[in-house]
Formats: sequence, structure tokens, C-alpha cells
Amino acid sequence: MLTHVTLGFNDLAKAREFYDYVLEPLGYACVSDGDTMKMYRGGEGAGFGVVTPRDGNAAAAGNGLTVGFAAPNAAAVDAFYQRALERGAGDEGAPGPRPYLPGLYSAYVRDPGGHKICASCIEG
Repeated sequence: MLTHVTLGFNDLAKAREFYDYVLEPLGYACVSDGDTMKMYRGGEGAGFGVVTPRDGNAAAAGNGLTVGFAAPNAAAVDAFYQRALERGAGDEGAPGPRPYLPGLYSAYVRDPGGHKICASCIEG
């Protein structure tokens, strides 16, 4: 499956501050932090990183791209969503059940770089 996903940012310091805060309730922690990127991991799954583009061009959010983070429970999804809004994220779907899958509970936001992200768990 996937080894990692990265999102490009023009303001890496802001991305670091945002993701340090919103990923903590989901159990993701920093595994590598350098001048041009910061990587996180939660459990045995794929890594997630924020980076400055290697080609030197400006970063831009991908239309249609959503990065989904696994949450241990609905309370963690709620905390992710609240923390994201506290740090200036845009609301893309408040926490709650989703019709895509039985028991799915998710929340969607736009991060400071305009990327659509979510946190989800399966309840019951």
C-alpha cells in the first residue's frame, strides 16, 4: 500500500504549527523534521509529511485531493476538527456520520495551505 503522503506548503512554519496541533489527538507524532519537510507517523500506517516543493515552484492545493487520517474514536475526530478550526482551518464538513460506509464518523477541513483533510473512525 502507501508508504507516505506529502502536501506542499509555501509557509512551512505555519504548516508545522498547524499539523503538530491537529494531529496530536489522532496519535500522530513527528518522526523527522528538516529544513524543507516534517514527517509524522501514527502507528504502522503510511507516513504523512508537509514539505516545500523540491522544484522551487509555489505550492498549490490539489483539486479533488483529500488526505484522510485514521482516528481511534469519535472523540478524537471531534478534537481534530476543533483544533483545526482554532488554527484557522476552513470547515468542509462538521464531525458526524457519513453515508459512504456503515458506522463511518468523519470531519473535513481545509488546512492553512488550502488542502482538504479529514479524520475518520468506524463506530460500533
